[in-house]
Parts: sequence; C-alpha cells; structure tokens
Amino acid sequence: MRVGSKGRYAVIALVDVAANSAKDPVALAEVAARQKISLSYLEQLFAMLRREGLVASSRGPGGGYRLQRPAKEITIGEVFQAVEETRNAELGRDWKAEGHPTAGLWSALDDHIRDFLQDVSVGDVMSGRLNGQHSGGSKRRMDGGLSAE
Repeated sequence: MRVGSKGRYAVIALVDVAANSAKDPVALAEVAARQKISLSYLEQLFAMLRREGLVASSRGPGGGYRLQRPAKEITIGEVFQAVEETRNAELGRDWKAEGHPTAGLWSALDDHIRDFLQDVSVGDVMSGRLNGQHSGGSKRRMDGGLSAE
C-alpha cells in the first residue's frame, strides 16, 4: 500500500470533517482554512472519497460533507486506498521482484503498513488511540492545522 501525501492529506481532512460535522455538513472551504490545504486539492480528494462511499455530500446553502459511516467504522487503510494510486505505485522499479535480495523485506513492510492502517479507524485517530494505546503524538488542536508544521 502506498503511503503518500494524498493519503495523509485525505486523513487530515476526513478527521476534520468528522470532528466538525455533528450537526451540519462541513464545507470544504472551512476545512481548507483550518488545515491550510488548497481547496481545489481537497475537492479532488473528496471526489475520490465520495466515489468510494466514505463521505456523503449535500449541495446548496448549508451544504458540505459528512462521513457516510460512523468514524469508528472507517479505517485509515480505506482512506489511503480511496485516494492513492496503487496500480502503478512503483513505476520503473519492481522492488519486490522475485529474486531481488530485498524482495522479502519490502513485501513484509507493505504487509505491516497495510495491516496497521486497516486496524486504525478515523475514530481512533480522533480519540488519540491507536491499536488500543494512547498515541505518543502531539495533541495539537484541529483548528491549528494538522498539516501545518
């Protein structure tokens, strides 16, 4: 599974939507402002998330996005799979080719990453709990922009 910036930004934005859509859908312009992510980039990501059934959109005044399922039922792995191009992730170099001395290493690493991301839900990220343990990461506020350093 590819773990690239598209997936990272999609997770950041989806957690923001989950945290702010209890009453009403969340406009992507609000997410863009809070998380300091380009609105046009978010529109592309959310089109992919919507196609995969992870978010629902509504138009008109008060429109925006909300999660299609509860946050605890959406895995981070699903988010990455929805937005990352996995078909040709390794253009030009097949690191896992049979006979390559490191093939087992890369295959095992891919398996661990995929399994980890499939075991963590959006709800887990929101609560700061990863795999049943409190994450050691910073407890920065969502409105500070998770994508900002």
